[in-house]
Amino acid sequence: MKAFLSNQKMSLLLRSFCFLFLVSSFLNTFVSSTQHLCHSDQQDALLEFKSEFSIQKPDWVDPDGSSYPKTESWVNRSDCCSWDGITCDATSGKVIGLDLSSSHLKGQLKSNSSLFRLRDLRDLNLARNNFNDSQFPAEFDKLMELKRLNLSGSSLSGQIPINLLQLTKLVSLDLSSYDSLSIDESFLHLLAQNLRNLRELDMSYVNISSEIPHEFSNLRSLRLLDLTNCNLSGEFPSSVLLIPSLESIRLSYNSNMRGNLPVFRENNSLVELTVMFTAFSGKIPFSLGNLSHLSILDLSRNNFVGEIPSSIGNLKQLTVFDVSDNKLNGNLPVSILNLTQLRRLWLSSNQFTGFLPPNISQFSKLESIDAGDNSFTGAILSSLLKIPSLTKIYLSYNDFNDFIGIGNISLFLPNLQVFFIHNKNYNKVIGPGVDFNVFSPLKQLYWLSLSGIPLSTTNITSDLDFLPKLARLFLRGCNITEFPEFIRNRRKLQWLDLSNNKIKGQVPDWLWRLPKLSEVNLSNNSLSGFNGSSKVSPESQISNVDLSSNAFQGPLFIPSSKDLNYFWGSKNNFTGEIPRSVCGLSSLAVLDLSNNNLNGSIPRCLETLVMSSLSDLNLRNNKLSGILPEIFQNAKSLTTLDFSHNRLEGKMPASLVDCSALEVLNVGSNTFNDIFPFHLNSLQKLQVLVIRSNKFHGTLHNSDGVWFGFPQLKIIDVSHNDFFGTLPSHYFLNWTAMSSKSDDNIEPEYITGPSGNYFSLVLMSKGVSMEMERILTIFTAIDFSGNQLNGPIPDSIGLLKELRILNMSSNAFTGHIPSTLANLTNLESLDLSQNKISGEIPSELGTLSSLEVINVSHNQLVGSIPQGTQFQRQNCSSYEGNPGLNGPSLKDVCRDIKTPTPPQSELMESKEEEEEESFSWMAADLGFAPGVVFGLVMGYIAVSYKHEWFMKRFGRNKQQSIRTR
Repeated sequence: MKAFLSNQKMSLLLRSFCFLFLVSSFLNTFVSSTQHLCHSDQQDALLEFKSEFSIQKPDWVDPDGSSYPKTESWVNRSDCCSWDGITCDATSGKVIGLDLSSSHLKGQLKSNSSLFRLRDLRDLNLARNNFNDSQFPAEFDKLMELKRLNLSGSSLSGQIPINLLQLTKLVSLDLSSYDSLSIDESFLHLLAQNLRNLRELDMSYVNISSEIPHEFSNLRSLRLLDLTNCNLSGEFPSSVLLIPSLESIRLSYNSNMRGNLPVFRENNSLVELTVMFTAFSGKIPFSLGNLSHLSILDLSRNNFVGEIPSSIGNLKQLTVFDVSDNKLNGNLPVSILNLTQLRRLWLSSNQFTGFLPPNISQFSKLESIDAGDNSFTGAILSSLLKIPSLTKIYLSYNDFNDFIGIGNISLFLPNLQVFFIHNKNYNKVIGPGVDFNVFSPLKQLYWLSLSGIPLSTTNITSDLDFLPKLARLFLRGCNITEFPEFIRNRRKLQWLDLSNNKIKGQVPDWLWRLPKLSEVNLSNNSLSGFNGSSKVSPESQISNVDLSSNAFQGPLFIPSSKDLNYFWGSKNNFTGEIPRSVCGLSSLAVLDLSNNNLNGSIPRCLETLVMSSLSDLNLRNNKLSGILPEIFQNAKSLTTLDFSHNRLEGKMPASLVDCSALEVLNVGSNTFNDIFPFHLNSLQKLQVLVIRSNKFHGTLHNSDGVWFGFPQLKIIDVSHNDFFGTLPSHYFLNWTAMSSKSDDNIEPEYITGPSGNYFSLVLMSKGVSMEMERILTIFTAIDFSGNQLNGPIPDSIGLLKELRILNMSSNAFTGHIPSTLANLTNLESLDLSQNKISGEIPSELGTLSSLEVINVSHNQLVGSIPQGTQFQRQNCSSYEGNPGLNGPSLKDVCRDIKTPTPPQSELMESKEEEEEESFSWMAADLGFAPGVVFGLVMGYIAVSYKHEWFMKRFGRNKQQSIRTR
């Protein structure tokens, strides 16, 4: 019995123990699930960090709600692990994640910030806040547990500290900074050495200014590498492109970084390869077809050559294919039709030939195609106009000869927004005419640009429903004869280009009252006047107006818009004085009234414009008279001034010295009576100085021995004035721009002002004028002809190694031809005729292979002409008037014909006639016909700088608007 009771007690005790254990376990679980995990010291650090910044409310609404002040939920006496942007470890309760991206924080991120007390952080995201250009704190190295750090767009500045690279656990690092951060030379080497676990590295817009080290290819875990716009240089190691794990690489906008595409292995992981606007070159390898996962391929604005390999058809995941602005050629491979996932296909500005691929409608998802600026031929494929997803079509400047398919454009392209078709020669209208009404159903169309396609616009409805969203309309060279009436009701129209048509009569007054109109180009038509009122709408936004090359008569018309920036009215028959109302156009930057019949004086009120906004002023070839007024005080924006071919007199304004940005000054062919404007040599940017055919006098050097100045001068023409005296031996010593060697690898550019407007120059010979609408920055010329200069030509002329044109003719130079001229290896034209130069022609000049035109006639030269090929090719008249010249070389050129020296009276008469003639920059042989001179000028440009390049830039009309994609 006792044993039984004992067993019962034991059983009861065991049950009680089990019950107590279960209760205890439950209580422990309950308490642990409800206790506050956030450590008090970390909560204090977070609240202190919050107090370091203010909240900057944005003036925009975030559509997806990801941008908001997360710290507003940070309230004391609450669990910090529940605050917005905070992540805590579930076991320890320590703060391991802090995401305050786009939290509107504003203030200094200081080195003693409480942020650096959160030593357990693994993820830190402070992107897209405003830290007021704080210096990058070095204390980030205290956060040794960090795996992910994102500081992109957070307004930090200065140099990224090298000790950041002690965070060896980092797998993701984003420092993209929008040009406010930089690194030292050793940073990238240490990064590749220390951060071996990196999977994502974004340093876009950080100023790196160095090469990418080869050690980067050792980052074997790397998936994303973004080095966009980092000022990289040198050769990019192609082995980096072969990192097996790499999925996305972006190297765009590093124009000084060279590179080649490697031989890609099979099963490569690349999904995105973007190297836009770098100096990559070579051929696109056939192995590109191994990148079977590739979705984005952007090789635009580089120097790739050759054909697109047929293996491109293997990239069946490709959605973006952009090879625009390269040097690719040949036909497009048929295999390109395999890229059925394509959404963007850009091929523009290459040398592609042949036809666009047949059955191009296989690109059923294509949204944008740009095949412009190539040599594609044939017809505009009707299949291209049957892709419903297309929103943008650019086919400008090709050799298409059939546009009949455009008649069906509205049947299949309901979403079309942009449509470009231009012929290379838009002045030559080809193909059958197109009724403009075919575009009527395209309700989404906002940009329509056609050139060289004959259009009929007479029967177009003017209903508001016709192209209701049309904002940009370019109809250049479309054989239009009447001003299109349908434009009247296009209330959203911003840009209008009707240039190079045959429109006659009046410009309607309603044009200036279109409320959104900004740019108007009516150039190269036969318009003669303005109908009705010329007042613009009060809400007018007109900023650019081009009326050049028409038949406008009567008083000058300029729209009185407060926003007018550019006005071109050249090559018309405007008469009368320049209206004083021009001075009220407070935003005017370019005013070109050249080649009209304007008279009277130059308004003194222009001083208001030149002191504020005006950068380019061209009043060339009018009948303006009087003095050039002192209106240039504080004219800090002026870059070009052209008053040539008028009737201006008096002295050069002293206030021109204030035009610190001046690059071009042309006052040629007036009656200025002054000494050489030495005071302008303080103009450090002056590149072109033309004072020809005036009454300037005195010497061409200062008597006090001050150096000539003008360090950037590339073109100087002082011909046909009354300068006299000798030129000192050191005269050309400091002509820096003509003596410094230019980079032959850089594509030639044109002299332009800040507005992008090209500077033009009139070239004249034997009374026949030629106008170069663009002047190359490498074009250098000196013309001292038609004066009374004497003494020897300075030997220092040989320092000007970049000089291309030299004309010292019709002076009284004596002595010998400087042998130092042989140093001018770029010299193309040399004219020393009509002087008193003696001795032999230096044999060293025979090595000047670039010399095309030589004239040493009517001097006192003796001996033989040099054996160089260039000397043998000249006309005999280049050597006549030198009875002492002899030898077999001259006999070969002149075929043993002796030309007697003309009497002195004939020479004087010849000089007087030359003073009435205009200057030829090419300094061609005086006996050549004007057509030869023109051929030499054009040949120099076309041959020296490649026919295709020349035709692209020089063969078109000047571009008034910037093409926008």
